[in-house]
Amino acid sequence: MITPDKRRKIRSDYVNRRMAATTIATIHKISASTVGRMKKAAKADGDDWDIARTATVIAGEGLDVVVSTVVEDFMILAQGLLEEVKDEQVSNEDKIKHLINLSDATVKMTAAAARLAPKISELGVAQSVVQQLLEFVRENFPHHSNAILEIIEPFGDQLTARLAP
Repeated sequence: MITPDKRRKIRSDYVNRRMAATTIATIHKISASTVGRMKKAAKADGDDWDIARTATVIAGEGLDVVVSTVVEDFMILAQGLLEEVKDEQVSNEDKIKHLINLSDATVKMTAAAARLAPKISELGVAQSVVQQLLEFVRENFPHHSNAILEIIEPFGDQLTARLAP
């Protein structure tokens, strides 16, 4: 039997410390499925641990960090899906359907991320422009490559400090 105090500690580990269920299970010497059942029971009682966890992150680190994490997780999943589509023995028609759906989801995800966290979008554009400038100098003015690198590296750090979430 899990005591109310232990239940509060487990919830706190999940919500405030953002531990994975498997880690919590190991620490508290219970199974990961028990942690899952606790989360499910709490949600049924109106205490959604995932919403509380997200709210804690937003309050502590800001929405930009949450959006960055979601976009990163989405892109990792999208990359995995692409690998599956390449490797699976499915018809070309099904592959095209999967790719269209993934493309649509990616466009929607990036648009939503840009609206929710414009600083992330600004930083991405700034980094792209800096990279294009470096390539331009290397191709057209190779004798200035070392000088532009000497300037761009600290400038890139400054951009990141100003625009990063």
